[in-house]
Amino acid sequence: MAKSSRPMIRIHDLSTNEIIDREMNDDEFAQHQAHMAHEKSLKAEVEAKAAEKQALLDRLGITDDEAKLLLG
Repeated sequence: MAKSSRPMIRIHDLSTNEIIDREMNDDEFAQHQAHMAHEKSLKAEVEAKAAEKQALLDRLGITDDEAKLLLG
């Protein structure tokens, strides 16, 4: 059996206790990809802000804890 390229969906019908595992359909997969792209952009944004902060601290020659003391 070929390995699936799409994530699996699990549906659990509580009234019958039936469990169905299936691949995402086209709409679900498109939504999943959009969500993953959004998460990737958010992560890149956080990493860029952290790098900017560290660059500023390096230019000032202080640590993060020292900056907190100055701003506290």
